[in-house]
Amino acid sequence: MRRQNLALVLGTVAGGGPLSRADVADRTGLTRAAVGNLVGQLREAGLINELGPAASGRVGRPGSSVALADRGPAGLGLEIGVEHLGACVVDLSGTVRTWIQVEADNRGRPPAEALAELGAVADAAYRHAEAQGLRPAGTVVAIPGLIGDAPGTVLHAPNLGWHSVPVARDLRPVLPVPLRDAPVEIDNEANLGALAELWHGASAADFVHVSAEAGIGAALVIGGRLHRGAAGFAGELGHVPVHPDGPACTCGAHGCLEQYAGQAAVLRAAGLAEAPGDHIGLLAQRALDGDAPVHEALDRAGRALGTALSGTVNLIDPAAVVLGGAYAELGPWLLPGLRAELAARVTVRPWAPEALLVSELGRRGPLLGAATATVRRIIEDPAAHLKLLSEV
Repeated sequence: MRRQNLALVLGTVAGGGPLSRADVADRTGLTRAAVGNLVGQLREAGLINELGPAASGRVGRPGSSVALADRGPAGLGLEIGVEHLGACVVDLSGTVRTWIQVEADNRGRPPAEALAELGAVADAAYRHAEAQGLRPAGTVVAIPGLIGDAPGTVLHAPNLGWHSVPVARDLRPVLPVPLRDAPVEIDNEANLGALAELWHGASAADFVHVSAEAGIGAALVIGGRLHRGAAGFAGELGHVPVHPDGPACTCGAHGCLEQYAGQAAVLRAAGLAEAPGDHIGLLAQRALDGDAPVHEALDRAGRALGTALSGTVNLIDPAAVVLGGAYAELGPWLLPGLRAELAARVTVRPWAPEALLVSELGRRGPLLGAATATVRRIIEDPAAHLKLLSEV
């Protein structure tokens, strides 16, 4: 009961703070005495702050208001992309307090080398957060690959060339010393991008989130929760066949979506396969400049996306489809073909064009989701955080 009530009080403050203790009691249905006791425990754990007298309009002496602490516990997110490494720290409200991203060619790079550099990025982020009075309570790493049954292990990340890599185990020794005994977890970048959209975006509680970097990933959120599938591999949209007799894919099948709407495929079709630098930024700039081959390549990609997503929409009937990651930046040129295919192929109900959304988070989603995962866990179960503090 105490565990549930701590979560109830902290969740109420997180969802509507600052609030007076009386307001918290009204919203939770708990007695004021119980709220006072629970608030005291949360304050001692550094999870909430007392802000002084609250203007409530109530008769009598005003009580003090409480809000989530802007110092103390925080979440550290790390990202291993095909072309970059990143680190982000968010406070309990989900506000970004530190953001670092560096270019790094990780395709085919030895895991130990990439993780050593990621540890240096994490150290820089930790120091910057520490200077603001923040203490990351855990680390979550976004990876463009399938996560195995063994905790913290990347089973297969084809665009990195990694197979059965124990990322959490090998990363821990190169993290800042205070983080080595804290939880270290990994998750698929598409999953974390969808969670970031749920927590920071404007989407409904039921949606399909589709994103791209080197590969294409999707994630399904149902009732405000991520659906991972029986083995945790749900969302491999990039290997849905859109033309079964099409070109061979790296997965061994033919005509997969990635052969038409993946980054490498779009660059080839646009005549930019050998172009250096930020490929997504280059495609967007060329499209803005009216480059005809780029427009044709993006329209082809949009139509392939629409073909693959129409089956998903017909099967699960989501409230929305959200384009994230690189697709969000290329949305203006993908949307016409995507909308046309969805309108023609979605048969379970009339397709509403407004149900196709472009995320405002763009390529920031996976890293933001990774950082936010830890603070969401604290807010949903503060008793577990208090237990960890008592064991330190």
